[in-house]
Amino acid sequence: MSKLWRGSATLSKVYSKKYLKNARIAYLFLIPSMLGLIIFRIFPIVYSFIGSLFSVSYTRGGSLVFTGLQNYLDLFQDPLFWHSLKITLIFNLFVNPIQIVIALILAVLLNGTNLSTRIIRTLFLLPLGVSVVIASTIWGILLNPHEGLINSVLKTLGLPMQPFLTSPNQALWCIILIASWCGIPYWMIFLLAGLQNIPSEYYESAKIDGANCWQVFWYITLPLLRRPLVFVLVADTSANFLLFAPIFVLTRGGPQWSTNLLMYEAYTSAFIYSDFPRALTITSILLLMLLVVVLIEIKLLQKEE
Repeated sequence: MSKLWRGSATLSKVYSKKYLKNARIAYLFLIPSMLGLIIFRIFPIVYSFIGSLFSVSYTRGGSLVFTGLQNYLDLFQDPLFWHSLKITLIFNLFVNPIQIVIALILAVLLNGTNLSTRIIRTLFLLPLGVSVVIASTIWGILLNPHEGLINSVLKTLGLPMQPFLTSPNQALWCIILIASWCGIPYWMIFLLAGLQNIPSEYYESAKIDGANCWQVFWYITLPLLRRPLVFVLVADTSANFLLFAPIFVLTRGGPQWSTNLLMYEAYTSAFIYSDFPRALTITSILLLMLLVVVLIEIKLLQKEE
């Protein structure tokens, strides 16, 4: 019995050493990714929060002076900040549901293996090959109020031409259209991958039980797609809260500040007016808002035990 115990103890030590060796190798491979995460993600966030607590003192030769929460108090008294916050919330209130719902519908419709489905799926994925800047430029040409293709079609059909990006009432909706055109195919890929990981036995059982298409979707597809859906919702919210390229390329926050999202307001403060403390303060508030929204989304979609 003692020999058996000693043998098992020796075997346990061998496996422990082997496990530790494999763990060290795994951690070595993780080091480059962790360094990238720290340098390009964590450090800018920390720098943003710390920088928002300082201000530039022109009476002291432009040196930084610790002012605590004064930048936040000044920002809360700025009407332009509240306007940008309002536009940002309205933009995300519409663009996130639009992108996710359409991406989910397309993923369900294109979840097949036949040749025609794969061809159509490829066509829907074509926007992924175009950068956001190029896509924004193309849409700017299409939405040109004077010589754009869309207005030319409207004129040919006898319909009134639209101002699109030059109208305070339509510019934000045009940005929503462009962001959705770029984002929907990307999120569709993740949802499509989640659908293809659902075992076919569930659908076969539902078919035998006489469930219709809506019942299959509501009681089988959606619950089993919860994890990919949570990921897409969180990632989509993060991307749209930090949207910048279409506004920079097409509207520059106009007309009449109708597309002046918080991210563009932070850029304007930093690189147009050289007010970096204000820009860092806006960025910090934007990150805090994003964190709260993401936590709420995760909580709402969290699977009950």
